[in-house]
Amino acid sequence: MPQLVTARYRRADGRTRRLYVPVVPVLLVLSPLVLLAVVAAFVAARAFGMGPRSVLGALGGVGRLLWALPGARFDMQQGRTAVLIKVS
Repeated sequence: MPQLVTARYRRADGRTRRLYVPVVPVLLVLSPLVLLAVVAAFVAARAFGMGPRSVLGALGGVGRLLWALPGARFDMQQGRTAVLIKVS
């Protein structure tokens, strides 16, 4: 599971800002919303006639995606502005 997300933003004037986001504390703060999202997914699946196994399969896919994130990098540059996001 990712532990730290580092975001670096270089402005057009050349100044760089870094933002370090610890993943575990953010997940703890947002855990009530995650619980509501899971309940909403089960309700939506029921409303569309899908079984709970399909929701569990989708949640498993999201979990696998999160476990695969460490080491991922996202770089974007346009003109003199650049964004770098690194998951570690």
